[in-house]
Amino acid sequence: MRPDGTLGSTAISAYLDRLSSADPTPGGGAAAAVTAAQGVALLSMVCNLTVAKKKFASVEREVHSILEQCESARRQMLSLADRDMEVFGTIMQVYRMPKSAPEEAEARRAAIQSALKASSEVPFELFKRCIAMLPLADRLEQIGNPNVLSDVFVGRYLLVAGLQSAKANVEVNLDGIEDRIFCEAKRSVMQAALDGLGERYGNLMVR
Repeated sequence: MRPDGTLGSTAISAYLDRLSSADPTPGGGAAAAVTAAQGVALLSMVCNLTVAKKKFASVEREVHSILEQCESARRQMLSLADRDMEVFGTIMQVYRMPKSAPEEAEARRAAIQSALKASSEVPFELFKRCIAMLPLADRLEQIGNPNVLSDVFVGRYLLVAGLQSAKANVEVNLDGIEDRIFCEAKRSVMQAALDGLGERYGNLMVR
């Protein structure tokens, strides 16, 4: 990774070297965010190959809007990848807290619960952002440059992979959280979002 330490400034080969190493970060959460970011980057490419062409003049304004949303989402997803590594570090720290005395054990338990909640928020946010981008992929399939239609498909598959991976990471954290109301709220939002995707995504989703 480069001096600023962010995944967004890291060469792909360096990122993959780090991902494959014994270092726990970046891990699955960061990889999910990078995967989703690749998906929206492909959608941006389709937009860029559609705008400013006479044959697509009637949808140029709409495609520009989609492009802006994709670029914003890509930045946010890369930021979530970095955030995922940060919260994982926090979890590792709280698990190292002393627990010999009863008051130490209780402080450690409370810190772990707080850290798990914070950790679940990162993939939960990624899940929501992936969900929000799928209708844009569907729209680009309809109005984008047909010469790059396969890139719309790949972008959409990567977004689906990102949201499924994000959901899995949320669940991993929820399994350790004692606050049932918090957990049920997260699961309810995710299930409602998946249900709202409709039949076209049914075969792509792991429930």
